[in-house]
Amino acid sequence: MLSVFSDEYFMKQAYAEAQKAFEAGEIPVGAVIVCDNRIIARTHNQTEQLTDVTAHAEILAITAASSNLGSKYLPECTLFVTLEPCVMCAGALAWAQLGRIVYGATDEKRGFMLHGGKNLLHPKTKLEMGIMEEQCGSLMTEFFKKRR
Repeated sequence: MLSVFSDEYFMKQAYAEAQKAFEAGEIPVGAVIVCDNRIIARTHNQTEQLTDVTAHAEILAITAASSNLGSKYLPECTLFVTLEPCVMCAGALAWAQLGRIVYGATDEKRGFMLHGGKNLLHPKTKLEMGIMEEQCGSLMTEFFKKRR
């Protein structure tokens, strides 16, 4: 049985958001931010819907979590995101001082680990990767196969 407070549980919640993005014709990336084992932000990519290149799941999640907590800093929070953040998102996550980031699939073209790595994050941010990697990666592959 899956523990309610496990990384896999929260990544499944992010994956559900990625599926919403997929169904809306958005690149299927989903994110949740958790604080004290409670989801305080739940988002997915909305760049097409909002006609905004910055409307990545991570950016929208930071905005929602900050609004929820009334703070621009999120050191007690964990971001669960289905795809490795890009450099833009890594910068925003650094400014928000996220306590922990957990991502599913690696982004071999635009992922921040290729372009500066952990140095792009806040020094105190903990990083974990590979949770539900296969499922998250498969959703991305399926999305781009349909677009071609």
